Amino acid sequence: MQYKIHNEGWVYLVITLIIAIIFIPFFIILSFIFFFLSFFIYYFFRDPIRSIPAEELIVSPADGTVTFIGEVDAPDIINSDSKYIKISIFLSIFNVHVNRIPCNGTIKKVNYINGKFFNASFDKSSDQNERNEIILKNSDNEELLIVQIAGLIARRIVCNIKENQDVYQGHRFGIIKFGSRVDLFIPNKYKPLVAEGQTVIGGESILANPNNIQHISSSIKI
Repeated sequence: MQYKIHNEGWVYLVITLIIAIIFIPFFIILSFIFFFLSFFIYYFFRDPIRSIPAEELIVSPADGTVTFIGEVDAPDIINSDSKYIKISIFLSIFNVHVNRIPCNGTIKKVNYINGKFFNASFDKSSDQNERNEIILKNSDNEELLIVQIAGLIARRIVCNIKENQDVYQGHRFGIIKFGSRVDLFIPNKYKPLVAEGQTVIGGESILANPNNIQHISSSIKI
């Protein structure tokens, strides 16, 4: 697997490496601690190449563990009386934290909300934690919602997309630093293809198959 480091990680990596090098002649143990911290930062901000299905599917927006799947009312940001399927993915500090677009479409709204920093595995983090809501309209004119949620340790959500921007399945769109959660809301006519407790991979794991594609013939690496 090919790895690179996300742009957000470079400043942390360079600072810890410089400190580690400066401390070598004077505080060797402290220097080793900062070298170890540099390795952890590289590991946390790793950004692996992924094989994205070429067919139009719903792929996971994040790496992590599925902690909830269920039918819910449409979130307030979506002006609809329809029901949605909510899929929650918890990211530990050991998961890749780069977020990816779940399907092709156009970004209709990006809404950042200040909030608290409960453990991202708690249900109340969905509506009380600091978060970023993204409405994505797909090729069938259906609205999906991606929510980046800050966690107990996470203190910054990075989102690199804008309203009215065309986006593509599996492409990177942001990162949540140091432990977090991503909620995906899809129309309730979509049948989830994952289960609670399952580990998913951002951009690769298929969460739903709305077009009932029987065979995935190819993939692209990004």
